[in-house]
Amino acid sequence: MKKNKILFGLLLICGIFFSTAQEIPVKFLSHKVKKKETIFGITRKYNVTEEQLNEYNPLLKKVGLRKRMMLRIPVYPKIVEKVTPPPQVDQRTQSYIVKPKETKWRIAYNFQITIPQLEALNPKIKKGLKEGQDIRVPRIQIQTESRTESLTVIQSETQTETNTLDSTWDSTYNYYKVLSKEGYYRIEKKIGVTKRVLDSLNPKLPEEGLQVGMILRVPGDARGELKIQDDLLVERLSLLDSIKEAKEIELAILLPFKAKEIEYDSIEDTKRLLQSRNLHTLSADFYSGVLLAADTLSHYGISVKLNVFDTQNSIAKVNEIVNTNDFSKRDAILGPLIPTNFDYLSTKLQVRKIPKVAPLSTNSVALREAVYQSVTSKKFLRKRMYEYLDKTLNREDNIVLVVDSLNRSVEKELLELFPKATVLRPEKSNYLLPDLVDSLLVDSLPNKVILESQDFSLISSASSQMSAQQSALRSVQLFTTYRSNVYENTNLSLKQLGDLKFTYTTDRLPHKLGEYNSFQNHYISLFGKPPNRTANRAYDLTMDLILRKAYSGNLKSTDKIGETDYQEHRFLYSKQNKSFQNTGYFLLQHNDYEIVELKK
Repeated sequence: MKKNKILFGLLLICGIFFSTAQEIPVKFLSHKVKKKETIFGITRKYNVTEEQLNEYNPLLKKVGLRKRMMLRIPVYPKIVEKVTPPPQVDQRTQSYIVKPKETKWRIAYNFQITIPQLEALNPKIKKGLKEGQDIRVPRIQIQTESRTESLTVIQSETQTETNTLDSTWDSTYNYYKVLSKEGYYRIEKKIGVTKRVLDSLNPKLPEEGLQVGMILRVPGDARGELKIQDDLLVERLSLLDSIKEAKEIELAILLPFKAKEIEYDSIEDTKRLLQSRNLHTLSADFYSGVLLAADTLSHYGISVKLNVFDTQNSIAKVNEIVNTNDFSKRDAILGPLIPTNFDYLSTKLQVRKIPKVAPLSTNSVALREAVYQSVTSKKFLRKRMYEYLDKTLNREDNIVLVVDSLNRSVEKELLELFPKATVLRPEKSNYLLPDLVDSLLVDSLPNKVILESQDFSLISSASSQMSAQQSALRSVQLFTTYRSNVYENTNLSLKQLGDLKFTYTTDRLPHKLGEYNSFQNHYISLFGKPPNRTANRAYDLTMDLILRKAYSGNLKSTDKIGETDYQEHRFLYSKQNKSFQNTGYFLLQHNDYEIVELKK
């Protein structure tokens, strides 16, 4: 019995010793966090737990994982364990666990095969991938910074470890999937990339040749008329091309023409009234865009009947219009323009189930049944910009917040994202002191300035002074989480914004200056002048509204239709109870005198 106790004690001590030895790192490695890396991926790569990673990197719990962050990776003694390989497995392939939001094209590209080849290895994924799904991929060699290593898989009852090829994918590039019967010439015409450039970016291409389903790396500024979705170039959805038969659509248009206020007997007074910006001209411009959309659609077999009402910008008049007209046969109601009038309309029982579209105002409307808020909300645009700043700004850069007194809540949210940021307060008359600006910007680090104001004086002062700070030694870039209409002021220097690479989210993509496309030329031929922002907005909205109705037959399923683009606007509706909110937006950057769209 005594011997048994001694033996048990020795075993217990050995167990404690080995357990403790396993918990003490033998050394540490340094890891610099790359773009889009996750804690899950890092722990898998180095075979450590999240708790072990947090123990030696306490900053992780405070600020989370950040790009360029240097991590200490503990290395523990290895325990050699014999692993029995799964029976009858093709040794040329290996197991791979699908990561969150991963797509077939990206896995195929990373493992240097085509999508059809990936599906041939995994017939079960033809209908789609699932997060955490175990699939087969080729066992190939990858090149790292320090060595060439083979992708291997070690499986046990409790763990599956997979080294992935994320290092081969680079979001600074775009990617293009080769379609049937496509050659170099057709691809060059489509996205503007020559054979020489394709061969240089895809080393295996000269040897293997173009194959259907192959994913090609292309320059980041190459896109042609395609859109970027998860770094892959894809065709834009065109509802116009999807209409196969004649359609009839009837719309009710409610606009504040206020026709009774116009004195038609006085030509001079009428001319003076219509030359100023007011509800008369706003309604006329909007209606001109609606008319042009109806005319355009008539050439595609869609007959549009318009029932136009003058709301006179009066709730009493809106009430009269609803009570004295039958809207049951209308496919949709466009307007009123003013949010208070629109909100009143949406309360009326007679039009409760009829689609009611808020057309123009950035001010929010009540999201009641069958209400369609067609303008992307300020809150949504800010949220998307927060995400972009969080993803792209290096916390070690010199981040400066210029915020006026009306945007303190935005300042608070930005400081939560960037706790080390410096706050630069404008003077009472909303301008910046040049000496203070000079003292807060530095030569040793990139300067990232986030400007939050809708006051022209401050915007003009900030952009002018930040631009003046640019030099060979000092780099300054300007951002805002919300670009209001104040930035449309012609006295604001486009050159300065271009020098600062001014970056923001918005609900519209403006036309290039001095260039007229077929839409604009058509508008000029009908109305004798180029379309303004209001006419552009009305044209895009009416085109999208009618095409969605003609395509699906029912606007109640508009959220099932993907993202659509027109002259200046983008539409992507999300459903909120029984209402719909447009979430289409652009991420734009000034570059010299041009405005370019960035990847989201």
